[in-house]
Parts: sequence; C-alpha cells; structure tokens
Amino acid sequence: MFQDDLSILLRVLVACLLCGILGWEREASGKAAGLRTHILVGVASVLFTVVGEFMAVSFRAYGDHVRFDAANLVGAIVTGISFLGAGTIIFKKDRSDIHGLTTAAGIVTTAAIGILIGLERYFLAAGSTAIVFFILRFVSIFELKALKAADKQDEV
Repeated sequence: MFQDDLSILLRVLVACLLCGILGWEREASGKAAGLRTHILVGVASVLFTVVGEFMAVSFRAYGDHVRFDAANLVGAIVTGISFLGAGTIIFKKDRSDIHGLTTAAGIVTTAAIGILIGLERYFLAAGSTAIVFFILRFVSIFELKALKAADKQDEV
C-alpha cells in the first residue's frame, strides 16, 4: 500500500509541475486564474482519477451486479471544473466584450491534463502541456498581427 501511495504522490507532483506551467503562463499574462488555481485543478483531477481507480477495484469484489463507470467520473470532473471555469468569464453587455473565456478553457484543459497524469499517461500529459503552453503564450501574438493586418485592410 505504501508503494501505491508513493506512486500517487508522484502523480500529484507531476500535476503540480505540468499544471503549474500553465498556471504560471496565465499568471504572467495577468489572467484571473493563475498558478495556484491551475495547480489545484490539476491535483484535484489526479486525486479524483485515483479515487475512481480505487472504486473500480473495490467494486470488482461484488461481481457483475455492481459496476463502476469511469466515464461518469470523468464527466463529473469536467462538469465541476467547467462550473469553476464559468466563474472566470465576464460578459459586459454594454460593450459586447467577453473576458476570461480562454482562462476558463485553460482550466478545463488543465483538468484533462490532471486526468491523464492520474492515469499515468505522463508523456501524453507533458506533450499536451507543451502544446497548450504554446497556444496560450504565442497564438495571441499571431491573433494581434492578424487583427492589425485586417485593420490596415479596412483603412484602404
């Protein structure tokens, strides 16, 4: 059992690292959900996934009459984290501005990375983290350039 707990703690530490990278990027960009939020979302997703594993193993003892559905667990994680993410979205009716949508999507993505880590899919989680970090950090630069080009086009 101690070996299992060490394995789970490794997953939690990996979640702190990978989800912390995404949280750091959001924090550095001055967004609502930053380092601590992303780390906690990732750790919670790992722990919920591990609890799901424990439940699946314990329900096997009851035979085919009682089953555990991991898809329901993932759905519950997504629902809960989406609710948290929705709290970061601000809509200003008078200006038709929406703020926080990317942060909310980042929180949900962080949860997905946490689930991958909980399932010990470290390579996929690390690769996904790198891709998401690139998107969060650099795609906005391309968006700004495209908007400036469109504005110049409108002036002509």
